[in-house]
Amino acid sequence: MVPPPSTGPSVDVIEATELRLVEEPPPQLSAEHRAARDRVWDELIRTNSALFDGPVVACTSLTRPHPHELLLGWTRVTYRNFALRRVPGATALPSLFVDVLQPTDDGRLLIARMSTATAHPGRWHLPGGSVEHPDAGQPLDSASLRHNAARELLEELGLHTVPDDLTLWAVTCGDHGNVGVHFTARAQPAALLIDRFTAVSSTAAAVGELPELDRIAFVQGPADLAALEGPHADYLEPLVDRYVRILLSDSVTRP
Repeated sequence: MVPPPSTGPSVDVIEATELRLVEEPPPQLSAEHRAARDRVWDELIRTNSALFDGPVVACTSLTRPHPHELLLGWTRVTYRNFALRRVPGATALPSLFVDVLQPTDDGRLLIARMSTATAHPGRWHLPGGSVEHPDAGQPLDSASLRHNAARELLEELGLHTVPDDLTLWAVTCGDHGNVGVHFTARAQPAALLIDRFTAVSSTAAAVGELPELDRIAFVQGPADLAALEGPHADYLEPLVDRYVRILLSDSVTRP
């Protein structure tokens, strides 16, 4: 039996088979908003030393010119752009991130908890991260997003994945308008995923560093998410719910 619809956070889940990205200029900020942004950023840095003002992609627009195509406008900023969310009257562009639905051989999904070395300690999410913008003159396209996602799997889980093996699965628009591009990977044995994650954690500990993730778990549906202590990324429950529905639908129609 197909489970009832999820009643999780309000996140738009968009099905798309094609994604086009177009670079656009960043918006102009007033001197007042720039100064307020920098003051907020400096305060955030004092509170959380894990933050850094590196290059990152922000979204300028998201439209659907055709039923199965999304057009995403993007621009080059640094992480302090997002401090504008705390400046009254200012508008911070949404972030763009990629992640991967990594299934196991028995149909569960791997999710991970962010460590205290990250901007969102203790939060459960899919393995992935913000998109760094390419070098000047280099394109940002679906292929480069796949490379970003594969790199995140390697850094966070020690899992070598061929970028072309990742399939565009959904796009979400959630908190602050942030846009997530979600890929699916080939199923792997849970034991292998645990082994690779343990190796990454041990390597970091050996040099006195904290890994990006401090725990992984395998879930079969939204009910398993509810049993995990700590905050969840806003897109997590809707995507897990959708994944289970598609999996159940495929099992019903499969001869």
